[in-house]
Amino acid sequence: MLKIAVCDDEKDAVEKIKQSILSYRERCEIDSFFSGEELLESQKKYDIIFLDIDMNGMNGIEAAKQLRERDKNVKIIYVTSYTDYVNYAFSVHAFAYLLKPVKTEDIHRQLDEAKTYYKDMREPKLRRFVTKGGTIEQNINEICYMEYTERHVVMNNIDQEYILLGGISEIAEKMEIYGFAIPHKSFCVNLYQVKNIKGYDIFMMNGDVIPLSQKKSVEFRKKLHEFLATVV
Repeated sequence: MLKIAVCDDEKDAVEKIKQSILSYRERCEIDSFFSGEELLESQKKYDIIFLDIDMNGMNGIEAAKQLRERDKNVKIIYVTSYTDYVNYAFSVHAFAYLLKPVKTEDIHRQLDEAKTYYKDMREPKLRRFVTKGGTIEQNINEICYMEYTERHVVMNNIDQEYILLGGISEIAEKMEIYGFAIPHKSFCVNLYQVKNIKGYDIFMMNGDVIPLSQKKSVEFRKKLHEFLATVV
């Protein structure tokens, strides 16, 4: 069952979206919020958030930025009367952007797309790696990054490390199709595990900070933006 939040400072807009969701062919769990502040106070994790942009107090863009810091996977669907915010909406990796008045079929289509995404994410993406200790099978999404250090390539996973056989450039080339990119000559990063970038520091979901070289900055940021546009 999808867990959904609807946030808009207009109660009629909230009710209309809720009724559209309730008419969806599958049951969903729905919570209502009437301000960005109220939404952020909730510690509940949602699969989808229908979020107005132009609200009294905290607007939807600022609320989304704070939501992204604690939940990378939630699908943010903006619902607004204005087109001027489109670029800002996608700067926080919105899943979709719907203009009011929103049609029920548009909401149902977004629910279908979100369900497809979550189904894909639940299916492990396994790949074999040759390590110093032998061959292992690893879920791609659980790899944080590879680092070339002390003449070895170390694969840093969520819960442990492995020393891989081969060079960092060779490994990075093979991993590019899985959403990996090079931010620095000594690193190959899983874009799925990137939390955010500040200046020339890449903050990973596991708490590690990876350097971003000036030479690689533009290309890496572009790849991250393109990747997140397809998965978040």
